[in-house]
Amino acid sequence: MKHIKVGDLMTDEGVSVVTSTPFKVVAKLLAQHDISGLPVLDDEDRVLGIVSESDLIGRAAADHAPVGEEPDAGWGGTASPSEVTFTAGEAMSAPAVTVHADEAAAGAARLMARRGVERLPVVDDEDRLVGIVTRRDLLRLFLRPDSEIRHRVCADILVDTMGLGAKAVTVHVVDGIVTLEGRLERQSQVPVLIRLTSQLDGVVAVASRLTATLDDSLLTPARCGAPQRLRDVPVGATPRVDRLGDSPDDRSPRLRLHPT
Repeated sequence: MKHIKVGDLMTDEGVSVVTSTPFKVVAKLLAQHDISGLPVLDDEDRVLGIVSESDLIGRAAADHAPVGEEPDAGWGGTASPSEVTFTAGEAMSAPAVTVHADEAAAGAARLMARRGVERLPVVDDEDRLVGIVTRRDLLRLFLRPDSEIRHRVCADILVDTMGLGAKAVTVHVVDGIVTLEGRLERQSQVPVLIRLTSQLDGVVAVASRLTATLDDSLLTPARCGAPQRLRDVPVGATPRVDRLGDSPDDRSPRLRLHPT
């Protein structure tokens, strides 16, 4: 089943800084590009960390003395608060949380939510920056047209993954909500189809109106040393284990069906 990759959504011309970039330059870049953070790179474009608005504010506050306790610039030559400066490398959060371009976009979204970040640097196999993916970029996952979602359910899931016909069930998609309606051969296929559909990029929710001809969930596995002939149980039938064999010495169990 095909998934949208991080590389399909990322911006490959992201703004970045190096460890020696002064505080004021970092603040200016954040304001100019209306972003909340920047990747910090070394001389070979490898991502070392992220410097964010909160990093700058926290570091600036730490470097400023409380009101009324400012040092006297003329006494001992101590710098005043307005002269305090630092670099991106001194303020950044490290190591950076990164992703690769070939990772699934849905996985990147979960990583963002888990780590509480708004953007992720996209790196290659040597941790060199190749792009940036943001929460706004990932929202495009849910802008997939309904017609394309329906095609993916039929072609990728029903046919390619489950080996069923494209018309095995009726598929309706409205605003990303998928409704599955019809009768499958086995009961065990129902949760599989629902789970695969819910994992498809662009799907917001899945409504199931599926039934099955045979309830194979009632079958029990053979015990070691006691072979069984197990057959599918039609929906509405109650299974009962009887003895199998033409002679009384044959004690292999057999499953017989007794309709209710």
